[in-house]
Amino acid sequence: MNARTKPSFLLYGANGYTARLIIDLACSVGLTPVLAGRSATRLKPLADATGLSYRVADLQDAAALDALLVDTPVVLHCAGPFSKTAAPMQQACLRTGTHYLDITGEIDVFEYGMTLHNEALRQNVMLMSGVGFDVVPTDCLARYLHDQLPDATHLQLAFANDGGSLSHGTAQTALEGIGGGGKVRTRGRIVTVPNAHKTITVDFGDGSPRPCMSIPWGDVSTAGHTTGIPNVETFIGSSGGQIRLAKLGNYLGWLLRSKAVQSFLQKRVTKTVTGPDVSTRQRARVHVWGKVWNAQGKTAEARLHGPEGYTLTALTALSITQKVLDGDWKAGYQTPAGCYGADLILEIDGVTREYVR
Repeated sequence: MNARTKPSFLLYGANGYTARLIIDLACSVGLTPVLAGRSATRLKPLADATGLSYRVADLQDAAALDALLVDTPVVLHCAGPFSKTAAPMQQACLRTGTHYLDITGEIDVFEYGMTLHNEALRQNVMLMSGVGFDVVPTDCLARYLHDQLPDATHLQLAFANDGGSLSHGTAQTALEGIGGGGKVRTRGRIVTVPNAHKTITVDFGDGSPRPCMSIPWGDVSTAGHTTGIPNVETFIGSSGGQIRLAKLGNYLGWLLRSKAVQSFLQKRVTKTVTGPDVSTRQRARVHVWGKVWNAQGKTAEARLHGPEGYTLTALTALSITQKVLDGDWKAGYQTPAGCYGADLILEIDGVTREYVR
């Protein structure tokens, strides 16, 4: 990214873990975010520490949101859980003609955004969810594999974030979906399946193939949109214990979704989960693997390697924000690789891609 001053963008949810990474990186490359959220008490100390301006608006106050966005070219929305926060911000963006970006990986949020496509076209606004680790690298790998095998009917994607840990916001979002089962795309439709309903062994290129269990990753939605491939499964590198625990959730889903258990777990997250520190982020790496095949059994397989997931999220989110500020955008609902192509991820320092076979 070029280190020159750009028009301001709005960073909503500025107090979150990932947003703080975005603020630090934005300032270093000449982008000037306006900090935003619902609490002046929390925003002011951050604004004072960074020398940035701030604005306050509650997502449930439509008039306040419209006033917040009236002179804003693009919002980078980082306030989770996005299942609760994305819709009001997207609607405000449509009302005010503001481009919308977020860092979600939640399937339902992607699917909801697709329903707004025609309205976004009418308002000449771009809506793009998943501009972070969810789902830029996986979406780009899906697009790359589809480009190699355009008649592919099946896609599998897997990732492993070596040495990393969860942020508070990511953990909160994960808790919301706990006990809800998995998701896959089958014959073009997203369907619910049991947790960890399938396991595969993946060689991420480090010489140590590892087990991966199926999870409801955002590409179940976005990869279908980006590539048109009708059958999509997504996986995460896992230990045997993690796989057994996930499968246990198939029998305890009713308990894990109860208000009492959710409240207890949310309080534990608030007390104990803070996100990886600087040394962990510098040390950790993310690995992505993908495979496609067609009706005749022909296959294509590739891998990506890059910075740790939260670092990668900050880098890709700001890369796309800068593109929008430069006028490089398309109206309507868009996916990252659908709009910017398979090589978008290669614009990020430290990312490599290899075609396996």
